[in-house]
Amino acid sequence: MADPYATLGVARDASEADIKKAYRTLAKELHPDRNKDNPKAAERFSQVTQAYDLLTDKDKRARFDRGEIDGDGNPSAPFGFGGGPGGGFRPGAGGRSQFDFGDGDAGGFEDLFGGLFGGGQRGGGGFGGGSFGRRQAPKGANVPYRLSVSLTDAATLSPQRIMLRDGKTIDLKLPAGVESGTQMRLAGKGDPGAGGPGDAIVTIEVQPHRFFTRDGDDIRLDLPISLAEAVLGGEVRVPTVEGAVMLKVPRGSTSGKVLRLKGRGFHKKGGGRGDQLVTLMVDLPVGDDALVEFVQGWPGRDQDPRSKLGL
Repeated sequence: MADPYATLGVARDASEADIKKAYRTLAKELHPDRNKDNPKAAERFSQVTQAYDLLTDKDKRARFDRGEIDGDGNPSAPFGFGGGPGGGFRPGAGGRSQFDFGDGDAGGFEDLFGGLFGGGQRGGGGFGGGSFGRRQAPKGANVPYRLSVSLTDAATLSPQRIMLRDGKTIDLKLPAGVESGTQMRLAGKGDPGAGGPGDAIVTIEVQPHRFFTRDGDDIRLDLPISLAEAVLGGEVRVPTVEGAVMLKVPRGSTSGKVLRLKGRGFHKKGGGRGDQLVTLMVDLPVGDDALVEFVQGWPGRDQDPRSKLGL
């Protein structure tokens, strides 16, 4: 992959805030949902996401800046040995020297070190045989993806569809306990390599909801009720992540009273589900003269609900 700084269009000394700002701008422009007929945009989106993931990981960013890993997060060539054509001795980054052995180099890497470790025929099993053992061919690079999931889909584990950089789509089954930062590995869906393809790493981002909030495995909801419903009680419709249900409000309910809907929360990792916690909020009408007149003549108007606080 190219230099992640260049991919995001930021300077090497860019702050984390600058990196996030650049990523948001590019991700919004290149997101597959907005470029369904443009596979190049999907590939560019994947590259931008991979660059963002590397640069927002402090350890990986430092290792990249030191030249220890490349833009894909893979280790750089050991001992400064490159694989460029032509062979021979060449200056490396930072003024250091590197050896580069091309296909036409008769001795090659093994002969150079074979003399240092006692010689021997090619193809030995290690230092004792006078040459380095064959290394397993590396797999292709892992490819990172980010998937935005609504809070309701995360709570109900609704299947999600993601488009890969090759334009193909996959339906994902969310795991129990899913939350922002949860990662899912798609084996063999990364970049191709001599030792087989790498994997796709999907990072989940659960989006906030306009009236539901998450509290561990539970879901919280502030529910407005009328004065009549609070005083007289009754059944009211309540939204849940799986649709509206009826909830019984006890007579004489006050603002702040919490009612529980069992099993209406998030699926737990160990099995079962959390609950939905409904906080009642009495909504008084504004400009209701009859209500004002009633309260003014109400014998209980002088009660002190704050007496228990010692005030």
